[in-house]
Amino acid sequence: MCRAHGRPGTFLPHLWVNAEPVPRFYPNAVTLAHDDAAIAEQRGTIDILLKSNLAGRWAVKDSFNALDLSRQGFDVLFEASWIRNIMPVDGPSSDIAWQQETQGKTPLPFDDANFAMFTGRRGYGVVAGGMLYRADGVVGLSNVVADAADAVAVWRSLSLLATKMFPRLPLVGYESGRELQAASDAGFETGDPLRVWVKARD
Repeated sequence: MCRAHGRPGTFLPHLWVNAEPVPRFYPNAVTLAHDDAAIAEQRGTIDILLKSNLAGRWAVKDSFNALDLSRQGFDVLFEASWIRNIMPVDGPSSDIAWQQETQGKTPLPFDDANFAMFTGRRGYGVVAGGMLYRADGVVGLSNVVADAADAVAVWRSLSLLATKMFPRLPLVGYESGRELQAASDAGFETGDPLRVWVKARD
C-alpha cells in the first residue's frame, strides 16, 4: 500500500521500514523475522527511527509477537492473529450487492492494478466493505467493515471477490475479537499472534 502511495519504504533482511509519513492506519515498520539476531537488528533500526523526524503517532507491526517495545516508549495499540484463506466457499446467502470502487474522496490507489476496494450496499446505503492488495504472491485483505449480523457473509463474499480479482493466490490478513471469530466462521484459518505497537511523539 505504501508503494502505491509513492512511499515504498525499504526491505531489510529483518524488517521493512519507512522513515517517511505513511498512509493512515499503516505502520512505519514491519518485522520480517524473529530469531535472536533479527530481533537485535530490529531494535537497533527502531532506535534509529525514534531519533528521526517522524511526526505524530507512528507504529511498528510485530509480525511474530516477539518484541517488547514498552521500554522504548511504545504502547500496545492492539493484539491480533494472522488469518489465511485458500479455498473460499459460497454462502451464507446475503442481500448485500457488491461493487468495486474506482474513485473516492480519500487518496487511495484506485488506478493500481494490484489494488481493489469493494463496498457492499443494501439499496442506496453502504453496509459493508473491504480492501484487497496483491503483493509478493499473496493478496492482503484489510479494512473489513460489516455489521455483526452480516459479518460471516461479508468475509465469505470478500474472499470470493478476491478469488475473481486475483485468481489462485492465497488471501491473508489479521484480525482480533469478533472480526477474528467472523473470519474463522467464514472459513479462514487462524494463525500465529501478532502485536502492533504505537509511539506518540513527545
